[in-house]
Amino acid sequence: MPSPRTVNAALATVAALGLGLTGLVALGGGASADTTNLVVNPGFETGSLANWNCDAGTAAVTTTTVHSGSDALAATPTASDDAQCTQTISVQPNSSYTLSAWVNGPYVYLGTQGDGTTDVSTWSSSSSWNQLSTSFKTGASTTSVTIYLHGWYGQSTYYADDVALSGAGGSSPSPTQTPTQSASPTPTSTPTSSPTPTASATPTTSPTPTATSTGGTGGGSNPKHWVTGYWQDFDNGATDQKISDVSSQYNIIAVAFANADSAGDGGITFSLDPTLQSKLGGYTDAQFKADIAAKQAQGKKVILSVGGQNGTISITSAAQATAFANSAYSIIQQYGFNGVDIDLENGINPTYMSSALHQLASKVGSGFILTMAPQTIDVLNSSSDYLATALQVKDILTIMNTQYYNSGSMNGCDGGVYSEGGVDFITTLACTAIQAGLSPNQVGIGVPASSSAAGSGYVAPTVVENALNCLAKGTGCGTFKPSTTWPTIGGVMTWSTNWDASNGNQFANNEGAFTNAMP
Repeated sequence: MPSPRTVNAALATVAALGLGLTGLVALGGGASADTTNLVVNPGFETGSLANWNCDAGTAAVTTTTVHSGSDALAATPTASDDAQCTQTISVQPNSSYTLSAWVNGPYVYLGTQGDGTTDVSTWSSSSSWNQLSTSFKTGASTTSVTIYLHGWYGQSTYYADDVALSGAGGSSPSPTQTPTQSASPTPTSTPTSSPTPTASATPTTSPTPTATSTGGTGGGSNPKHWVTGYWQDFDNGATDQKISDVSSQYNIIAVAFANADSAGDGGITFSLDPTLQSKLGGYTDAQFKADIAAKQAQGKKVILSVGGQNGTISITSAAQATAFANSAYSIIQQYGFNGVDIDLENGINPTYMSSALHQLASKVGSGFILTMAPQTIDVLNSSSDYLATALQVKDILTIMNTQYYNSGSMNGCDGGVYSEGGVDFITTLACTAIQAGLSPNQVGIGVPASSSAAGSGYVAPTVVENALNCLAKGTGCGTFKPSTTWPTIGGVMTWSTNWDASNGNQFANNEGAFTNAMP
């Protein structure tokens, strides 16, 4: 984000496939013998797809590639279908469950829909049998959950066997249920046009599956949705503000920006801009710290944003990762920040940046807040550097607010090409991040606070509100409508609180208030 942002991103017309779904891969055995398996026909030993609902024409039972017994699932994706198979199972509310399956093949995904809390997912890509496993807790009124397996568009056949769901059972489905297949495909997304096979379709460096949670929460009592605003530590023509001046609609205030230290070793530094301090009548460090503490007393989070358009910070080694973590922690302690925002626009190394952030999170503890603000071109698929990083820090990530501006046209999760400035552009790119493996509550919508705040991409409040409704409820959509809804969608972000103040706090009073009122 600039002061103001003036990035001219090149138009992207690549066929982006959202591969990923970071999750937990366990290499142990199956469910223990004393655990009841709630899945019916878990090993396909009936010789059929009984009790499974698979995308039409994509799935069959095989006897040649099995993990145990004599049968297993073999499902073959197409260019427009991910070969999904589902089973809906009765469960108990407020109960814990473990889901696992033995899988074999490229990009095999295992997950849940309708948990009542946060749907979970996990994946692997291996030509030998390996066990996927994940866990979840049902909501207060949840009585059934749908489990799924699927591959990825245009990839080869995947195999699955010995699917297990352990936990408290509800009403058991009949084991003699007639095998069914859906009349029409119901994949995670249905491309309006077949993705063009390119080198980018299969990432050269997929994120390594790791143990994940539903994302960092920052500890304490947090809102259901986040409203993030960047506070400018400089004067650029927008309204100059003290932290205390920021609208109460914002529940995350990102102080922009920390920069690379003079040593260039991965460390960062931050201090208030003297010019801004003067314009604010002598805004001292002590007043700044007091304002941060006052916002936090109101339940808000105040974090330090690292980088921005001109902040070139390079973390490309273990030593630099440690230097980053140590310096960021020192600044957090000095000012009382709740965490950091990563807004690097000159490339990011997923391996070492994720290491740096995990080190920092361990130092800060359970109250750590981590946000990200990638450009759209950096999150087109799970091999894009920013999205790959987000997936590797999913266990500590609070929210990733993609900048849906200054970007031109981009590919969406359905393979279509969409221009910035409309509901479709926002919803289809948010869909990409979710399908790649981020939890819906970790995906946010970033827009400029006014037409002066960015080179392009400013939209009316109704566009953002319609996009939120489309993602959360399936209403207000444009031509693209997700195949499922995500009521826990993360929230909204704007550049900046200063430009918002210059525009009469339109973002805070409209998009902010709307998001805060969402169930």
